[in-house]
Amino acid sequence: MRIEDFLEKIGIEESDSNLEISEKSFPDGAQYRFEVPGIQNPGAMAALVDATDDYGVKVHRVTQTKGIMLLTDNEIEEMVDIALDGRMELFLSVGPRATYDTSASANTPEGARIGYRLRGYKNLLYALEDVKRATLLGVRGIVVYDEGLLWVLNKMRNQGELPRKTHFKVSAHCGHGNPASAKLLEEIGADSFNPVRDLQIPMMSAIRKSIDISLDLHMENPKSSGGFIRHYEAPEIIRSAAPVYLKTGGAVAAHHGWETTKSQAAERVRQVYLVQSMVNRYYPDAKISNLGTSDMSLPEKSG
Repeated sequence: MRIEDFLEKIGIEESDSNLEISEKSFPDGAQYRFEVPGIQNPGAMAALVDATDDYGVKVHRVTQTKGIMLLTDNEIEEMVDIALDGRMELFLSVGPRATYDTSASANTPEGARIGYRLRGYKNLLYALEDVKRATLLGVRGIVVYDEGLLWVLNKMRNQGELPRKTHFKVSAHCGHGNPASAKLLEEIGADSFNPVRDLQIPMMSAIRKSIDISLDLHMENPKSSGGFIRHYEAPEIIRSAAPVYLKTGGAVAAHHGWETTKSQAAERVRQVYLVQSMVNRYYPDAKISNLGTSDMSLPEKSG
């Protein structure tokens, strides 16, 4: 059997055209939503919500990227309240990750390839405790940087050790960018997948064919991860990769984990407005989700 035929047999097909249309959607029938990353604290999150009113745009998901371990309980609870009021998802990132522990390798050019994965039993345990604390405080969205951690978290969710509504988002920092990796991540519990940032649209389309979970795709990036901006490609990305979260606002940051100020949070929303304008202009029939739809991983009040 040809390798191409075998891949097709197991659900992996090539996508030759960047104009190929995805027939998949979110459960509400919509094709796209917006995600704003790098909102690290309650003040920045409140400023972001205010800016969505100023610009008249929808932000469906906010992600915090520095780590749950760097937020106090009160800060998490405040961000949960803001997310509930705004009918948006709040995703917090797992720590400690290799760059946060005692790894010397992670800080070298060669060792950087290990990314944010976890080292050793204790750091796996700490990461699980990080997630448990966040979910006890009402968070239902977790950004995951390690495939083994995802596997364990999915087992915990299935066995009732975590709330069933908890959603796991795989970060681009895991370094995945092909359909086989995407299928693996979906099978071990991912609800949302952020592939590497610089995929061409046919590559995105091939991944979309292989999985049903949402794709989170960068519309722009900080200089530390390439600095490229893809606003004009947004309509074509929606057509080819739906259902998709358009991950927007990254160009405001200098690097991953950037401590976004209140004014920079508003600037991130301005970039959402720019992308939304491109979609309205070049793909006006594209369907965007309303805020607070039933399948979104909205927080829940703790206690």
